[in-house]
Amino acid sequence: MKTILVTGGAGFIGSNFIYYLLEKYNNVTIVNLDILSYAGNLTTLVPISQDPRYHFVKGDICDRILVSHLFEQFSFDTVVNFAAESHVDRSITQPDIFLKTNIMGTQVLLDTAKKHWNLEPDNKYSRLYRDGIKFLQVSTDEVYGTLGNEGLFTENTPLSPNSPYAASKASADFIVRAYHETYGLPVNITRCSNNYGPYQFPEKLIPLMIYNCCNDKPMPVYGDGLQIRDWLYVEDHCSAIDTVIRKGITGEVYNIGGNNEKANIDIVKLLISALEKDESLIAYVKDRPGHDRRYAIDNTKIAARLGWTPQYTFEVGIKKTIEWYLNNQKWTEQVTTGEYLKYYSKMYG
Repeated sequence: MKTILVTGGAGFIGSNFIYYLLEKYNNVTIVNLDILSYAGNLTTLVPISQDPRYHFVKGDICDRILVSHLFEQFSFDTVVNFAAESHVDRSITQPDIFLKTNIMGTQVLLDTAKKHWNLEPDNKYSRLYRDGIKFLQVSTDEVYGTLGNEGLFTENTPLSPNSPYAASKASADFIVRAYHETYGLPVNITRCSNNYGPYQFPEKLIPLMIYNCCNDKPMPVYGDGLQIRDWLYVEDHCSAIDTVIRKGITGEVYNIGGNNEKANIDIVKLLISALEKDESLIAYVKDRPGHDRRYAIDNTKIAARLGWTPQYTFEVGIKKTIEWYLNNQKWTEQVTTGEYLKYYSKMYG
């Protein structure tokens, strides 16, 4: 039986990953460690709260005593680290929070895994492959910086982060790599493109625009809206992470992309059309500092070496996403706080 520590499992991708694992595997025990920041919501996980395979622990990945206790109690053989402050806008105004969680929190997890998996520099690789131990760091394409009109990010693209958020994630990636090279910790790093789908906190582009559009609120678009992102349906991301855990070569980085490049303004107009609203709701606002112009992921490596490819086209994924938010407006209202409304009201007055 696999015993998996999922950090940040009450967030968007983490909660979807937990659902994915519980649906796919019977012989799994999952411990969800989440501090329940504004973007972490236990309402998302109510349907599985009584599942004996699932355990929730409220806590901070920076808490060494708690993390060590959990390793002793559950004897994890797999760690999947989703826990992160993840919103670029917030990292610009509060970078210290991002550096603490995304860098120091990752280092606490690595230290604890090294200790409990009995790894020392002189016995590098001695028992790792036999025991099936794995530390998987969930990263982002934003660590690569920005692209011009041509080209794709590969795993060999130099890291060149442009925001405090991206810099904190790049730093964590380097630390994870260093623990592999120094101590033989069996790690993988995955770098994904923009995720979308159910349970995404409504500060991100797609759920924010759906929420505002449904409520006839201004739909804030940065700059000219021509920033291009590659879009990945969250269930495809979950299946890719599962594939890397099972098949990934220790120490390797794998890019995970959806092969769906779209400009932000095109996404906004698509949602307006689907929801039968008027484009007068679009409110162009001042672009944010250091806003990367284009991201695009080359997922050739994970496809060729591990046999993973995305199963959802953007047309199918966005339709499922819109339907989910329309059918779960109560969820959106529950997680939409006064702080969130105040924060985004600054964008459009």
